[in-house]
Amino acid sequence: MAIARPIRVLALAAIGLWIFFIYQVFGPEKTPKPPGETLENMERDPNLDLTGEPEGLLFRADQGYGLGDQGTARINATLLSLVRNEEIDGMVQAMQDLERTWNSKFNYPWTFFNDVPFTDEFKKRTQAETKAECRYELIPKEHWEVPSWIDEEIFAESAKILQENDIQYGAMKSYHQMCRWNSGLFYKHPALEHMQFYWRVEPKVHFFCDVDYDVFRYMADHNKTYGFTINLYDAPASIPTLWPETVKFLAAHPEYIHENNAMNWLTDKQRRPEHNKNANGYSTCHFWSNFEIADLSVWRSQAYEDYFNHLDRAGGFFYERWGDAPVHSIALGLFEDASKIHW
Repeated sequence: MAIARPIRVLALAAIGLWIFFIYQVFGPEKTPKPPGETLENMERDPNLDLTGEPEGLLFRADQGYGLGDQGTARINATLLSLVRNEEIDGMVQAMQDLERTWNSKFNYPWTFFNDVPFTDEFKKRTQAETKAECRYELIPKEHWEVPSWIDEEIFAESAKILQENDIQYGAMKSYHQMCRWNSGLFYKHPALEHMQFYWRVEPKVHFFCDVDYDVFRYMADHNKTYGFTINLYDAPASIPTLWPETVKFLAAHPEYIHENNAMNWLTDKQRRPEHNKNANGYSTCHFWSNFEIADLSVWRSQAYEDYFNHLDRAGGFFYERWGDAPVHSIALGLFEDASKIHW
């Protein structure tokens, strides 16, 4: 007796579903693709994916990471923080998080910077949070003061406009000074003269996941020069002339643009066209520098030195609110090999 066609279709569908089920259960294990691997779903948050540890040789804390002379496995690197004395509570909280999740195993030194001397209380409380060495450094006045070519009257008027446009910290001179220092002066401090890598740690940041390998060694061994956690969009009203000034610089120095650059990321106008328009050609997307691990040779390069000096003379660190995050990001996207930037 012939089987009715609808029955045959249902039977074949059932067999197909059963095969699919068996494959899902016993088939090869699927590895989540890293961010940037596909553009099929740009709205998906990659931080929700399982990531685990990176591939390759990883250095554990089983030997060579003791204190003092026992730290033979540590490379030339430091945890770095620009912090004020009054931010001690937030700094201690961040130190507790990072020491618990990572540095208590590896004992990398902490280097703290301030434009005024650190108090005894600050030194005592921070040193109590780590077994590693703590270094307390004073920023030279010539690195922190407003440069001579900045007109104070224009700055005051610009700060008022930034405040009217609801640009956060736009009216705070110290914030402008901080952004300039973090952009192009911190790595010139004598305390970092012979340093290769730094991990920037801000007060009040949190670290949730245990990390059991030497992150600095991973960066060095795998030829990575910059590590980040997330990208954010900046406020276009804080950087309206940053990209036009960058274009001027590139016109004078086309030789600095790396062949494997990230120009499409910097100039994207599909995701947030209004940002691109209001920032005059820049997507405003940038690496958020509340977490930043970098090889100092990137900032010490001739390309970055010339770029920073161009921006510094343009005055946008004070007449606008150019942050170190977009400045670093634009430089990396233009002058660095994109394969050396690590998420």
